[in-house]
Amino acid sequence: MYQSTAWDIHPEPLPVDSAPVPEYGTGSLADLLPTLAAGMDVPGMTAAIEELTPADRNCVFLIDGLGWEQLRAHPEYAPFLTSLLGSSRGGTGRPITAGYPATTATSLASVGTGLPPGAHGLPGYTVRDPATGELMNQLRWQPWTDPHVWQPRPTVFQLAHAAGVHAAQVSAPAFQNTPLTKVALSGGTFLGRESGEDRMDLAAERLAAADRALVYTYYSEVDGAGHRFGVDSDTWRGRLSHVDRLVQRLAERLPPRTALYVTADHGMVDVPFDEEHRIDFDADWELRAGVALLGGEGRARHAYAVPGAQDDVLACWREVLGEQFWVASRDEAIEAGWFGPHVEERVYGRIGDVIAAARDDVLLIASDREPNESAMVGNHGSMTPAEQFVPLLEVRS
Repeated sequence: MYQSTAWDIHPEPLPVDSAPVPEYGTGSLADLLPTLAAGMDVPGMTAAIEELTPADRNCVFLIDGLGWEQLRAHPEYAPFLTSLLGSSRGGTGRPITAGYPATTATSLASVGTGLPPGAHGLPGYTVRDPATGELMNQLRWQPWTDPHVWQPRPTVFQLAHAAGVHAAQVSAPAFQNTPLTKVALSGGTFLGRESGEDRMDLAAERLAAADRALVYTYYSEVDGAGHRFGVDSDTWRGRLSHVDRLVQRLAERLPPRTALYVTADHGMVDVPFDEEHRIDFDADWELRAGVALLGGEGRARHAYAVPGAQDDVLACWREVLGEQFWVASRDEAIEAGWFGPHVEERVYGRIGDVIAAARDDVLLIASDREPNESAMVGNHGSMTPAEQFVPLLEVRS
């Protein structure tokens, strides 16, 4: 893999304020459920996405890994979803932003809590636990930490349930008792079904079960195909076609007075397997110098410095990566609003001393310590349109 040397000529780094910050407060994933709950008169909720019309029954169908740009590029494989890009079915289709980083654990927490990452506290794929100094995987929840200490804020589902709204999550049975589900999506009733078709039918039933309902359902296989084979693969296109049929199935079964919203947690980019596009942290002595822990993922890195080495790590990473990545100190990234308008004190130390967000089609892999992640074709995490923009498609009955 690429190994930099002291003789390399490094151009000027990308300015931190040139990064396209997610649209927190007006058009991000964190704004969706509060807007829907406000329309059902749930106390404390604010309608941040102004163009969404209130409905008595609301369903959110989250398709893991389906970015706005990828959907727009494949209309022939998703005819029903493509039909929702306009307003022919009484709804509207537009992109919203995932939030930073654009990764599953962070985005699902933003969806379920209605809060940006700096408030809910899951600011990356892997982050340092300040209490132990260990690197924690927030998707797999390893090593173990108490979920409700890590993320103590209530979910929108819990608040809706307390306000008398029928709240339910319909997903794969394996997700029922995961820590991520508990801190991000709990509240009301969890109902597990293996097949996508069964999930669609059950989601429609749950919507019809009460005068006011908030139902969430989920499909993961688009993301899995993208990671393994890339978004420019027949396998990925096949998964897109399947989920397109699932959305149509659900739309045709909606009870009256229902709004269905189809969205995603992030988009994805394919990154070539060569030294120019995959910079290997484990093989680069410059990038490793002064770094005690490497967190995040290939397109959205957290670097935790050895005490006293923060400035040196920042300077080095800017010199080596700065033309291809936005590289910021923790305080610079917070000031720029990468993690939302405010970062809570308990979250501050989870964010890296140095953050690197990819602008180009590149990865900062770690081939020794992260062999599986380093071998993925499709990747995500950063603030580029291909990763940040996710669909917000609406069907009303």
